[in-house]
Amino acid sequence: MERIKHWDPENSQYWKSEGKRHAQRNLWISIPALFLAFIVWQIWSVVAVKLNDVGFHFTSSELFTLAALPGLVGATLRIFFTFLPGIFGGKNWTVISTAALLLPAIGIGFAVQNPDTSFTTMAILAALCGIGGGNFSSSMANISFFFPKKLKGAANGMNAGIGNLGVSAVQFLTPIVITTGAFAGIVGSSQLMKDGTEVWIQNAAFIWIVPIVIVTICALFGMDNLPNAKQSFKEQAIIFKNKHTWIMSWIYTMCFGSFIGYAAAFPLLIKAEFPEINPLQLAFLGPLVGASVRPIGGWIADKIGGAKVTFWDIIVMIAATVGVIYFLNEKNFTGFLIMFIILFFTTGIANGSTFRMIPIIFEPKQAAPVLGFTAAIAAYGAFLIPKIFSWSISVSNSANLALYLFIAYYVISLGICWFYYSRKNAEVKC
Repeated sequence: MERIKHWDPENSQYWKSEGKRHAQRNLWISIPALFLAFIVWQIWSVVAVKLNDVGFHFTSSELFTLAALPGLVGATLRIFFTFLPGIFGGKNWTVISTAALLLPAIGIGFAVQNPDTSFTTMAILAALCGIGGGNFSSSMANISFFFPKKLKGAANGMNAGIGNLGVSAVQFLTPIVITTGAFAGIVGSSQLMKDGTEVWIQNAAFIWIVPIVIVTICALFGMDNLPNAKQSFKEQAIIFKNKHTWIMSWIYTMCFGSFIGYAAAFPLLIKAEFPEINPLQLAFLGPLVGASVRPIGGWIADKIGGAKVTFWDIIVMIAATVGVIYFLNEKNFTGFLIMFIILFFTTGIANGSTFRMIPIIFEPKQAAPVLGFTAAIAAYGAFLIPKIFSWSISVSNSANLALYLFIAYYVISLGICWFYYSRKNAEVKC
């Protein structure tokens, strides 16, 4: 493949004649790579639910910790991964970071077959899944360079939105693949659940090995390192001196932190609050909705402005969270599920609209690392939200305390968005 020697997507003639096809090719390889990264990142949200059913003896707190650890590590890795495409090149880092997903995928596949596997070993494997979380920041920082400003909202929305679908995919497909002996006799035998059902928990991890290898090869031969996208850490670190980096980190945590945190905690939360419900039959619906509408959020923001979309979306988020509390107290699972799906919907719209705001607020070379850094901070939601739910349930036997805290965060976010970006005389109109 011919190496790109010049890149100027804001030049309309260059974009039409050459830039567009390169950008689209890189985007369509980046999307499945990010999709698989989210799958590996969130695999514990469903595996943790089944461990004690096949002979493990972990406490509720330990299970929530396994679901939360990938979030903690992933968020921390995002801080570093943000700057690596600019240092190593977008293509090079995509190949390395996608291939690295094989480590937890293979490790989990073997570890879950032995009920004597220690919690420490499981925790290490959960931490390794954080690689998948880290990949989001590097992916978004890379793709941001490929598109002109007028298309960044839609492009970032596509990359992130379809990538986010990996959360829903792993929660939907895992209950299916663990009930079939796809790898029986090759990489382990089945396990028996308490009700006598035969399952293959290892399939939840092993099923993704071949796709990871294929996408890594596609990235190696199909993606590009852009010539004018490389910049040192020192050049990128200027973003930390801009107050809007920190403001947008707060706002993006409000939406993406909620999305990924709720996705990680949702199956265990359903099991804790509604023990009569099989969480793996329904938990995937929320992340599916949230991820699916993210590109729509970016597209609408391209049309009417990201700040306006984000502001009104937060109001709906607050209302939906109040609805979750109401139906939780009423022990009405149908209402609880509907309200949570609406909540996931709002996180998805705001995910797209906030990522549209950033390229408007910042110049291109700053926008890329800011996208990655805000995503890094927001990813801590994948650790904090499950842990806050776990704390709330342990001290009050209910998730209500956690949900009240989230409402307070959303109210503060609404005020910040209004003051800096969406009011009539806002400091920045975006």
